[in-house]
Amino acid sequence: MVFSIQNVTSQEGDTSKIKILEIQKEQIILQEKEALKNEVKSINKQLKNKEINEDEAKVLKEDIAKKRALNIENRIAIIDNKIALLERNDDGVLELNKKDSLTPVSIEIGIGAKSRDNDYVFGMLIQDKRPKKIKYDHRTTSKLIVAFGLNNTLIDNQSLDNSPYKIGASKFFEIGWAWRTRVFKNSNFLRLNYGLSFQFNGLKPTGNQYFVSNNGQTELQEFEHDLKKAKFRMDNLVFPIHFEIGPSKVRKTDNSIRYSNTKKFRFGFGGYAGFNLNTRQKLKYEIEGENVKDKLKRNYNTNNFVYGLSAYTGFGDTMLYLKYDLNPIFKNALIEQRNISLGLRFHL
Repeated sequence: MVFSIQNVTSQEGDTSKIKILEIQKEQIILQEKEALKNEVKSINKQLKNKEINEDEAKVLKEDIAKKRALNIENRIAIIDNKIALLERNDDGVLELNKKDSLTPVSIEIGIGAKSRDNDYVFGMLIQDKRPKKIKYDHRTTSKLIVAFGLNNTLIDNQSLDNSPYKIGASKFFEIGWAWRTRVFKNSNFLRLNYGLSFQFNGLKPTGNQYFVSNNGQTELQEFEHDLKKAKFRMDNLVFPIHFEIGPSKVRKTDNSIRYSNTKKFRFGFGGYAGFNLNTRQKLKYEIEGENVKDKLKRNYNTNNFVYGLSAYTGFGDTMLYLKYDLNPIFKNALIEQRNISLGLRFHL
C-alpha cells in the first residue's frame, strides 16, 4: 500500500476555479432534472404498453424522484466542500493518493483537481464494491373488488334442474376492498388476499310463489294475485380471506425488484364469514287494474351468521368466481337450502 502526499502551491487561479464550481452547481441541477424527465418518459411508455400497471408506475416514479433529489443534494454538497477547501487553503491543497485497492471497498483519493502537469488541485473518487441492498416491491397492496353473476340454492336431495328459483333471473352482486400481501418477502408466487365485502344474494321464485314465514318456518306459497315480479334478497357483510397462487412478471434493476400480475394466471381459494344485515322481499302485482308494489323488510328466519367457501381463477384482473354458503339460508328449516353463486370477479 503506497501513499503519496504532494503540496499544491498555486493560489493563482483559485477565484476562477470557485466561479467554475458555482456554475457546475447549476449544471448539476439541470442535468439531474433532465435525467428524471427521461426516466419518467420511459415509465410512461412501459405503462402505455401494459408492461406495468398504475400502482407499479406510481412506485417507480416516486423512487426515481427521491433518487434524483438525493443526487442533487449530494453532488451540490461535494461542490460546496470543494469551494470551502479552496477558500480555506490560500497556500495550496495537500493531495493524498492511494493507488492500490482495498477489499471490499476500493478507494482512490486525490485532493486537488488534476492539472495539465498531473498535479491535483481538488478531486475525489470512491469506488464501492460492496453489494448494494436490493429494494423489493411493496409487500402489501390493495384494490377494489367487484363481482356479479348468477345465484341459486342447493337443496338437500334436489338438483338445480328442479330448483324452485329461476335460473338466469336469480343474481348476486358483491363489492368490497381487498388487501394483498406476499407471504414470502422475496417471492410473489404465494399471496394472501383479505378484506371486507358486501354481498347481495337475490332469488326469484318460479311460478306465482313468494316467501311466507309460518310458525317459525319460511316456505314458498302461492300468491293470491298474479305476480308480475317476486324477488327475495339477502344483504350480507362478510370478511373474505384467500390464498392466491400464480406466476408474476419480474422486473429487476441494480437497486430494485418489481412484480407484476398483468395478464398472468392466478388461482385463489379460501372462504368468508360475516353477518346478515337485512332480508327483504319485493312483490309486484295488479289488483283491479291497479299496479301494486310491496316491499317487505322482515327477518324471514334467515341465519344472522353467514360463512362459506369461495374460489376464483383467471388471467390478470378478470376471473371466474364461485362462492358457496355453508350455513343454511333459513333457521330450523325442514329442508335445508344453501346459497350458491357463479359469476365474474374483477380486481380494479
